[in-house]
Amino acid sequence: MNNFQRENAISNAHVGRDFEEVALNFFKIDDIILIKGVSIPVGAKTIKKNHVFDLGSAPTDSEKIIVECKSHKWTSGGNVPSAKLTVWNEAMYYFFLAPSYFRKIFFILRDYNEKRRESLGEYYIRTYKHLIPEGVEIMEYDNESNLVRPLKI
Repeated sequence: MNNFQRENAISNAHVGRDFEEVALNFFKIDDIILIKGVSIPVGAKTIKKNHVFDLGSAPTDSEKIIVECKSHKWTSGGNVPSAKLTVWNEAMYYFFLAPSYFRKIFFILRDYNEKRRESLGEYYIRTYKHLIPEGVEIMEYDNESNLVRPLKI
């Protein structure tokens, strides 16, 4: 049986929550105050259903922002984490279904693959660019330098 638990982590849920805190703190530096678990109606038709995004602006804020956070990594053998990228595709679909007036940010962890000579985010854009909706910003956080860089789509 395989254990897909992140090394040195209490649980993968804890890893995700900790990464959301990293994102909150990053945006706070730019005076962008976000809250966790922002629910907005999304849908492809007139019937909408609420979806909870990891982070977002308060309903009273003038600038509407939604953020999905993912701290996924390459597999331990350096292979593509296909199941995890399916989750990224799902996030893109929810961004597509969200109202167009929202600023949509995909905040991801930088994980570089020496063999492939690219980060997981760069790989995703190269192979799944056709699924990334217009206007989505992809921001890659480097936990070694504590810097965030926007990825060119």
